[in-house]
Amino acid sequence: MPLSSSLFERSVSAPPIPKGLPLVIALTGFTDAGGALSRTIEYFRDELDPTPVAVFANDVLLDYRARRPVIAFDQDHLTEYRPPRLELSLAHDTLGSPFLLLAGYEPDFAWEAFASSVLAFAVEHGVSTVTWVHAIPMPVPHTRPIGTTVSGTRSDLAEAHSVWKPTTQVPATVGHLLEYRFAEQGAAVAGFVLLVPHYLGDTEYPASSMAALDAVTVATGLVFDGDALRDENREYLQKVDEQVAGSEELSRMVENLEERYDAYMAGSTQATPIIHTGDLPSADELAAELERFLANRPPTDDDHFGA
Repeated sequence: MPLSSSLFERSVSAPPIPKGLPLVIALTGFTDAGGALSRTIEYFRDELDPTPVAVFANDVLLDYRARRPVIAFDQDHLTEYRPPRLELSLAHDTLGSPFLLLAGYEPDFAWEAFASSVLAFAVEHGVSTVTWVHAIPMPVPHTRPIGTTVSGTRSDLAEAHSVWKPTTQVPATVGHLLEYRFAEQGAAVAGFVLLVPHYLGDTEYPASSMAALDAVTVATGLVFDGDALRDENREYLQKVDEQVAGSEELSRMVENLEERYDAYMAGSTQATPIIHTGDLPSADELAAELERFLANRPPTDDDHFGA
């Protein structure tokens, strides 16, 4: 399988890569409920200091007008240009175990060529497993664990951790395409969909990133230090609980979600729970109630999620 050099540039300073490493894929896309992937990518880059193996070409893959790069302005001059990054890197978990990491933005263009290049890298380095994660909003309460839907060729993971198994059609991400192509090649591939509370889907919800790291651990055995995320999540949930407790309507809706969740759990044989939608309030209804409540309160520095 040929590698398309127009899509990426190999790093001349990349260290030798052992054969048989797991490949972890974390790409932001149009569904990133709770900021799960953006925060997870930040964790990987800041905490693990991965070494780039190949850097993908923004001019080929990125729609600059849809996702504009960041420019830093200091009083009267520009100081830094920060374009998005999409890289294949060699990383090490908290215990020093190596793995390959494909992380960054979801390509806007050339999906098939990109997928072919990723598969070729996987063959070149003899990866052992492929694991990718993304997140969608679901009508579940924030007071219960985040569930997952698992797809791919690793039936053991799907059986143990897939709590919702729909038959449906959804808009694809490039992660779906990669999973599909890896499965065609007979690779050991698993995709985890995190089911994030829909009323927190537009916020930066630290628990969603914690769940993403847990999914990678379950699939690969890699270990990650999530202490900072846990601290962030405790502070975040305290603010959410205060805001919910201050609104009778919000409290009733969250209680309704909890009742349905617990009813599902009582009759479920799955390891990790999930609920069906039934007649639950829509995401728009729940989000609107929260917005109305916040709009009627005097603003303070701490009166927003993720503060």
